[in-house]
Amino acid sequence: MADIRYTEDHEWISVEGKVGTIGITDYAQNQLGDVVYVELPEVGREVAKGDETAVVESVKAASEIYAPVGGKVTAVNQALEENYGLVNEDAAGAGWFMKLELSDPAELDGLMDEAAYAEFVKSLG
Repeated sequence: MADIRYTEDHEWISVEGKVGTIGITDYAQNQLGDVVYVELPEVGREVAKGDETAVVESVKAASEIYAPVGGKVTAVNQALEENYGLVNEDAAGAGWFMKLELSDPAELDGLMDEAAYAEFVKSLG
């Protein structure tokens, strides 16, 4: 089973082996509203934890997507190029943004698990 972790910027990363799949949380897509554009990173790009890796634009705002951990982009979700609404329809599934080969799996330790993220969202009011 994949290990899923969350950031305070509302990104999630689902890790299987040394590869993490990254997207935004359901909470984030609800805050954004209808997604109208997604800019994905280049495959092969090396990113550090906290780097801006993608941009998502909605009818309300544009928001940067940050790398929850460092690594190399190994894939992007081509389906988003055809249907930006996947982010709204299935943020934690079909609406994923990219896959990263983790450079340091220990960076996951600084992220929240599902219970901690749920508490964090509650604290936002």
